[in-house]
Amino acid sequence: MAHPANSGFLRGTLPVRLIIVCLLVRTRAVPAASAMQPNILLIMADDLGIGDLGCYGNDTLRTPNIDRLAGGGVRLTQHLAAAPLCTPSRAAFLTGRHAFRSGMDASDGYRALQWNAGSGGLPENETTFATVLQRTGYATGLIGKWHQGVNCNSRTDHCHHPLRHGFGYFYGMPFTLVNDCDPGRPPEVDASLRAQLARCTQLMALGILTLAAGRACGLVSVSRKAVVGLASLGLLLFVSWYASFGFVRRWNCILMRNHDVVEQPMVLESAAPRLLKEAISYIDRNKGRPFLLLVSLLHVHIPLVTSKAFLGKSRHGLYGDHVEEMDWLVGRILTALEERGLNNKTFTYFTSDHGGHLEARDEHGQLGGWNGIYRGGKGMGGWEGGIRVPGIVRWPGVLPAGRVIQEPTSLMDIFPTVVQLAGGQVPQDRVIDGRSLLPLLQGTAEHSAHDFLFHYCGKYLHAARWHDKDSGRLWKVHYMTPRFHPEGAGACYGRGVCPCSGQGVTRHSPPLLFDLTSDPSEARPLSPGSEPRYPVVIATVEQAVQRHRTTLSPVPPQLSLGRILWLPWLQPCCGTFPFCSCSQDGDDRET
Repeated sequence: MAHPANSGFLRGTLPVRLIIVCLLVRTRAVPAASAMQPNILLIMADDLGIGDLGCYGNDTLRTPNIDRLAGGGVRLTQHLAAAPLCTPSRAAFLTGRHAFRSGMDASDGYRALQWNAGSGGLPENETTFATVLQRTGYATGLIGKWHQGVNCNSRTDHCHHPLRHGFGYFYGMPFTLVNDCDPGRPPEVDASLRAQLARCTQLMALGILTLAAGRACGLVSVSRKAVVGLASLGLLLFVSWYASFGFVRRWNCILMRNHDVVEQPMVLESAAPRLLKEAISYIDRNKGRPFLLLVSLLHVHIPLVTSKAFLGKSRHGLYGDHVEEMDWLVGRILTALEERGLNNKTFTYFTSDHGGHLEARDEHGQLGGWNGIYRGGKGMGGWEGGIRVPGIVRWPGVLPAGRVIQEPTSLMDIFPTVVQLAGGQVPQDRVIDGRSLLPLLQGTAEHSAHDFLFHYCGKYLHAARWHDKDSGRLWKVHYMTPRFHPEGAGACYGRGVCPCSGQGVTRHSPPLLFDLTSDPSEARPLSPGSEPRYPVVIATVEQAVQRHRTTLSPVPPQLSLGRILWLPWLQPCCGTFPFCSCSQDGDDRET
């Protein structure tokens, strides 16, 4: 295109001039947004269901602040997590690539990091959006949950720590909230192993008592040393079982500021206000320069410790109270932007890491989220309820307010989006699965850049979707689905989450096919008799799957048993190990 200063080119009729001006304005839109280097505020909830928010159809929970964010920005209705559990979903979000490409999804067994003192975590050779933005001059901060590992070889190497992945400031949990963080809750971390220890302890005690009684009565001939040896083994089992309760909280439920443990174990009741204070303080310290702030909320993951101001106020019990408290926290952060005149300078994004946790229940009722009309939930890699999440983006004056986009988008798209906004460069030496959302958000593109999206549960491909842009139909193919327990229940009650493989799934041959355009609840599987295009759709998606598989390459697994195990020399600790203990430090802050 000729330069607008070329007066010869501008001679002509008025309509021609108007057309040229319109074209210039249109072609300048995306570069202008990219060159502005806005502040970037990313807010991620934990375990929030898409149906928990008013702006996504809930009329019984009060979420006015998040609804206001959506009303002033763009709402994505088909926003998808790359994995249905915390660790892999967040790894994909941070790197813009499926978690299995970095070894951060399960090959078999454990599907998320279990301990602060495991050696697994986000590898040092992975590039996060924070790393790229830091290179472009952004201040980069993370407040809240990390769950991407801490150490490799010693308790101070911090090879997986946020500060090794582009964040210049970190305050929060290196792990994640679990029931064990609340002394009044039943155990969650390695609960099955701890139950086995308890059974073994009981059986060993019974055996020792029987043997000792038999020896005393002369019924069996066994040496005193053998009885003492077995008693010592029984004592060891008992100590392992008993210690697992108190020390899980002390070792996993901690707060760090940068490289230092500042509260161990953490006080749940004060965690939310501390994180809020830290987020606002970070904005204050960096309001004079472009900043990236990722607020990784601890809400609304169990154990749902909620302040008195919100207890009993919702219509949905403790979980509803916790959602409404989360909305208040988000509102306080948004107000902080407004009061500092940063609204128009800030690209703000809100989402959840995956769907609501259907199996989270106690004797009082449901403790997990609602996924609206969508089938399934947390842990289910194929069903929409496990992966369809809120996606709200606001940038006043740049993005149209109140716009709704129904195109398929992914959490992995945030990586290239914020890199483009910052004027950075997406890495060229690796597969990046995300695509920039800017053309779609600004209206310069009609359709998503994704023709196909692939939905994994651990290392297993459970489903794939095809957005047929010619017909406008959205197809979803399921290769595996979890077996609900009890049958037809809609979740895997009695276990933490549904499994990805083995006896807990059904393999479909031929695959299940749904048309999400007319059946977003995935209630009516199609067949060759009911859908004339059935064979064409199945074949087209299968070809896309085969092309996708050519991009895969083996990497060291970060969630293998050897990397998941608790290793005492890797345990972050303040005070004397193993009785690590400290309370919050003062109000000193680093810039």
